[in-house]
Amino acid sequence: MYFMFLPIEALIPLIPALIFAMWAQGQVKSAYAKYSKVRSRSGITGAQAARRLLDSAGLQNIPVEQGQGHLTDHYDPKSGVIRLSPGVYQSSSLAALGIAAHETGHAMQHADGYVPLEFRNNIFPVANFGSRMALPLFFIGFIFSGGAQGGGLNWLMDVGILFFAFAFIFQLVTLPVEFNASSRAVELLEGGGFIGREEVGPTRKVLNAAALTYIAAAAVALAQLIRLLILRNSRD
Repeated sequence: MYFMFLPIEALIPLIPALIFAMWAQGQVKSAYAKYSKVRSRSGITGAQAARRLLDSAGLQNIPVEQGQGHLTDHYDPKSGVIRLSPGVYQSSSLAALGIAAHETGHAMQHADGYVPLEFRNNIFPVANFGSRMALPLFFIGFIFSGGAQGGGLNWLMDVGILFFAFAFIFQLVTLPVEFNASSRAVELLEGGGFIGREEVGPTRKVLNAAALTYIAAAAVALAQLIRLLILRNSRD
């Protein structure tokens, strides 16, 4: 797969990042499995919580819809809609309320013109293209490079690295966007009386576990970028 074994030192940055990513996924599954079984004292569902929080923020124009799949919850800035997975939409668990409020936080960021979110949305087309094309372009250049003589398709490696750099920047900017949405979620839920003080900790644990996946994604992207630079230098 793109000659990941050449050279061996290029694999070193990826190994700890991939291990961390797998551990982060495990933390999310564990936290969600635990707190999706803990019913909130308010007894309202994720859909109801999102709707009430949106209305209180003057965002009555943003619908809350039930999506499909497991943990596919997201706010769609293009359509201006929050889509919650069935397990969140219909549930009154602490996990469901935390996730629903998190997505509501993204809708509020959008309405407020939150700068990191605006920047992330603006670079998304380039980052998305870069994430798909960076590796194919890089490894075509890697295979057909001319080595130290400077011939061949060395320039394709540089283009691939540039494209992947945009993908890494996207992952990096995602971090403050997600952290801010989670912080808003806890404040909104507690301030609105949807969760009690003793329920804040468990709700935050679910959101913190989810945040680990974004940190892991950024770590993997950085490790991949370092790997590409190591491979590029091996052709000089």
